[in-house]
Parts: sequence; C-alpha cells; structure tokens
Amino acid sequence: MKENNYAFIDSNNLYLGIKEQGWELDFFKFRVYLKDKFQVNKAFLFIGYIPGNEHLYKQLQKENFILIFKPILAIKKKSKTMIKGNVDSELVLHTMIEYNNYDQAVIVSGDGDFRCLLEHLKDNNKLNRLIVPNRRKYSYLLKPFMRDMFFLTPKFKKKLGK
Repeated sequence: MKENNYAFIDSNNLYLGIKEQGWELDFFKFRVYLKDKFQVNKAFLFIGYIPGNEHLYKQLQKENFILIFKPILAIKKKSKTMIKGNVDSELVLHTMIEYNNYDQAVIVSGDGDFRCLLEHLKDNNKLNRLIVPNRRKYSYLLKPFMRDMFFLTPKFKKKLGK
C-alpha cells in the first residue's frame, strides 16, 4: 500500500541550515527527494512574504510546494534591517488542520519550538521523520527524537544542491 505523507517545512530554518554548511538547496530536487524517499504527496512550505519575491514564490509553486505565507516584520537595529517572519504557529496549525488527510508527517526544521507537535505526532504514530537541515545546529529540545531524525549533511550537496 502506498503511503500518503505530507511535509511541513520551516523554509527559513531549512534555507539557513543548508547555507551555513556552505551549499545551496535546489528546491525542485528536494521536492522530488521528499516524494521518492518519504512518499510525500503534499509539501507545505511556510515562508515569510516579502514583496518583490513573487518570481521565487511562483517558481516554488511550479515545483509543487504549497506556500503558506507569513507577514514579515522589518526590524531596524543600528544600520541593519533584520527581516523576521516567524512561521512556527502556522506550521503547527496547518499540521493539525491537515491531520486526518495524511498517514504521517515529515517535519523539516531544527527548531525546538516544534517539540510539543513532534511529541503529539509520535504518540499517535503520525510522525514519519524529522528532517534537520544542519546536524551541528539544532535545538537540544529535539534530542528525544534522535531516532526519527534525518540530517541534510554536506554529503547531500551533490544530490540536492544547486
């Protein structure tokens, strides 16, 4: 029987986790990999909305991601402007909204804020895998899920990189 799994992706955590390892993720290859390796039929990508990035958003949608936008805040500190678009609550909410529509969830993030969601999914046999973008940078709060973790290490650069 073919599984019907959904992925819920913290896009900023994924992007930065890969970038800090010195490579850039090819989102099309990553989407194909999710389908082939984890039987992901739907992939929700949680992303801060920045005006002017419409081309990127259209490309991601063409690559079969379902985009869930979060308004961003531009915070000025001294001479720098930081962009903040925390997607945690949207990711948790959509994982639960879709709960009855998938067999298991693949969560993509190294953020410890998702611990309670992961506990609930695990307790109900709904957690397929926790994909952590950076083996050297993830929350200690996720340690109880070591057996469920899958790390996107630099060895994936050739297969999933640009």
